[in-house]
Amino acid sequence: MPTLLFASGIDDPAPWQAAFAKHRPDVRFRVWPDVGDPEEITHALIWRIEEGALRKLPNVKAIFALGAGIDQIIRDATFPRDVPLFRLVDAGLREQMTEYALYGVLHWHRQMGQYARQQAAGEWRMLEAVHPSHRRIGVMGLGVFGMDIARTLAAMGYDVAGWSRTPKTLDGVEGFAGPDGLEAFLGRSEILINVLPLTDETRGILSGRLFASLPGGGALIHLGRGGHLVEADLLAALEGKQLDWAMLDVFPTEPLPADSPLWAHPRVFVTPHVAAQPVSDAATSVVLDNFNRFERGEEPSGRVNIAAGY
Repeated sequence: MPTLLFASGIDDPAPWQAAFAKHRPDVRFRVWPDVGDPEEITHALIWRIEEGALRKLPNVKAIFALGAGIDQIIRDATFPRDVPLFRLVDAGLREQMTEYALYGVLHWHRQMGQYARQQAAGEWRMLEAVHPSHRRIGVMGLGVFGMDIARTLAAMGYDVAGWSRTPKTLDGVEGFAGPDGLEAFLGRSEILINVLPLTDETRGILSGRLFASLPGGGALIHLGRGGHLVEADLLAALEGKQLDWAMLDVFPTEPLPADSPLWAHPRVFVTPHVAAQPVSDAATSVVLDNFNRFERGEEPSGRVNIAAGY
């Protein structure tokens, strides 16, 4: 009999247990840490669990993640790398990521921060407008999320470029790839949107060296992974006017510490890792479909390339 272990430090298991009871009553559902006999566990549905937990499941055949970012899972040195891992790639996540990026672009492009300061001062003054075609946007990372963000902004008339590890072709989007293409990509990115996966190559990429390659005076919209950001370098870039504004959803330490200077910085907008939150009904549907596909010998969506890190 299939036996699923639900293990998450932040998610309520009750809705998932009810969904499996309704749609797959043949599946035994267990909730960490009440594993029972570890040898009976055939599947795992996880998010942010303690290191070494999966190593104790010798017969697990597939692992399903409750989110799109899986770096916190595979960084566990004991993660069973011979077991297929599937991340959540839909469930409303793509639309929300694009909404978040679009909000950040519009906020800075339409100078809403300056208008807010004028309102606080009781100042009525029109600022000069910029046509979208004259606003250069760079999207770092052209996976499912990055491609949707780039396509949406290009369709709105913005001058959009994308940068990825390997070459990608998108209509209306200028493409850059690999280390050789990064400098030119950054040099034309007035608004930089980061949706990269976290790998050994991208950890700490949002650093002083990268910020120095930007045109200057622009904006950063960071909704990738917390480990991309070097906070001290970002603060220096803001103080030195290399960046005018930053919208940040993910951080190296979460929750963001109460004493972090980012909280009160006048040119930083902080959100608590909410750029994309799985919509319950959609997430349940995706996970159940993936579970059923795997059981039928079909390929589920979102297979992770462990070697690549995403």
